Amino acid sequence: MSLCVEWNQKYTACNFMAATLLSNTLTSSFHGRRLTIRSKSKETAPSGFSFRSPRCTVDTPYEGNISKFPRMNVWNPYKRLGISPYASEEEVWSARNFLLSQYAAHERSAESIEAAFERLLMNSYKNRKKTKINLKTRLKKQVDESPPWVKNLLSFVEIPPPVIILRRLFLFGFMACWSVMNSAEAGPAFQVALSLAACIYFLNDKNKSLSRAAIIGFAALVVGWICGSCLVPLIPSVLLQPTWSLELLTSLVAYIFLFLACTFLK
Repeated sequence: MSLCVEWNQKYTACNFMAATLLSNTLTSSFHGRRLTIRSKSKETAPSGFSFRSPRCTVDTPYEGNISKFPRMNVWNPYKRLGISPYASEEEVWSARNFLLSQYAAHERSAESIEAAFERLLMNSYKNRKKTKINLKTRLKKQVDESPPWVKNLLSFVEIPPPVIILRRLFLFGFMACWSVMNSAEAGPAFQVALSLAACIYFLNDKNKSLSRAAIIGFAALVVGWICGSCLVPLIPSVLLQPTWSLELLTSLVAYIFLFLACTFLK
């Protein structure tokens, strides 16, 4: 009896070991096949063929039926924009806007048009700068070559900043408009007195000398009044309003001289 039990136990153990060995063999052989299949797939791939992933439409430029600028590679900016070398600035702007409206969808075309336009603008700016420099040089040369009395007169003249010129021009222009609007009621004596006082004030603020400012202001008023008395009768009466008297028109000329004296004289 004990011999049968011992034999059964040995038989069961042998069966278990055989099952375990068989499962390990199948599993290892299965994994080996997978590995060999992968390695063979890499090795057996043809050398002249390389697989490429398909590109997206974003990766490749899509132009389709977009029209391209035919003169993109033309070096001359005038020929590129299709205008004359003597074209004005308005013609350059209009040519640029017209071409951009046609070829704005094509990026390279738009860049080529803008590049030619910017070159023309830079050339125009440089020419203006040279013209200003040449004008100043010519004026300075003419002053240096002028007679001594002209140099002495120009030594009393200065050019203030544009803001000061505009402010004083507005002031005396207001005085002139006030005199014209009040011409039917009274003469411009009050407005002339205010203009003279403003002229003396500005000159005193510039020279720090009240006596000098008063002399220059009264001299400007007298010269302006005399010039107005001589020039106004030469104006045709058709161009004048019936309410405009000789005194009013003479005062308008005097305002101009007062403005010039307090603005440009030292």
